[in-house]
Amino acid sequence: MRYGEVAHFSHPQHRLRLEHAETPFRCDGCREVGIGARFRCPYPGCDHDLHRQCALPSSPPPPPLRHPFYPSCAFVFLARAPGGPGARYCNACGRDVAGYVYHCRACGFDLHPCCAALPHALDAGGGVRLYLHPDSRAAGVPPCHRCGHRGRSWSYRSQCRCYSLHVACVMDMLVESWHGVGRHKGAGANVYDGGMVVPGSGGYRVPAIRGAAKSSHASRGGGGYSYWGRKKGKVKRCCEIAGFAAQVVISAVLGDPTALIAGVIGSLIAR
Repeated sequence: MRYGEVAHFSHPQHRLRLEHAETPFRCDGCREVGIGARFRCPYPGCDHDLHRQCALPSSPPPPPLRHPFYPSCAFVFLARAPGGPGARYCNACGRDVAGYVYHCRACGFDLHPCCAALPHALDAGGGVRLYLHPDSRAAGVPPCHRCGHRGRSWSYRSQCRCYSLHVACVMDMLVESWHGVGRHKGAGANVYDGGMVVPGSGGYRVPAIRGAAKSSHASRGGGGYSYWGRKKGKVKRCCEIAGFAAQVVISAVLGDPTALIAGVIGSLIAR
């Protein structure tokens, strides 16, 4: 077997090759959207794609996965979720489990492969650190920048508690911006009209999400920006942090934290 190739049970007739996708694809493992690095069948007509995280569980099955948010759980990789598509949801992003999943039989928790690999700490620069938290309903937790609410899913929060972004809301941004990609493979042209075209990407657009952050600022506390601070500089810095977090979270959830999205999401949300 050559470097950059895998033999995978999901596509036994051909080996899958590691390549870089500049347009969105739908993973044939977890059935979620992906972009960037993927394992793909090189033979015309096969059109079989896997996130890197979804391509790793091969034969024999991997050992149980342990996650710090669920210390008593042993997550077993399953090609099909118990009960079939739509019967279960990912405890990280809140979306339905439609394919590959890490499942704890004892507790019933489920994680998409890409969600299970989300980084637990992000450096936003300027001394600001963002941390992944499993419970966004606790007292003192700021509302999500995107939806303006607490709860719902895992979230990234700043140590100063001035910023929060749901993983579920990041997924919603992707679905809204790339509607059709999750239902039709190769539908990179059928995207939300309002994103920014990435130079050299062949027309690929990133989500136009800047309005989400600003609208949530304005909707809180009944006093405009007063919830987050009265100085415009503080609001601008908060938006910059939101931009960085969205950039990294989107990259991680899609299964490829590469430079393709770097800077573009941040510039959109911070404007």
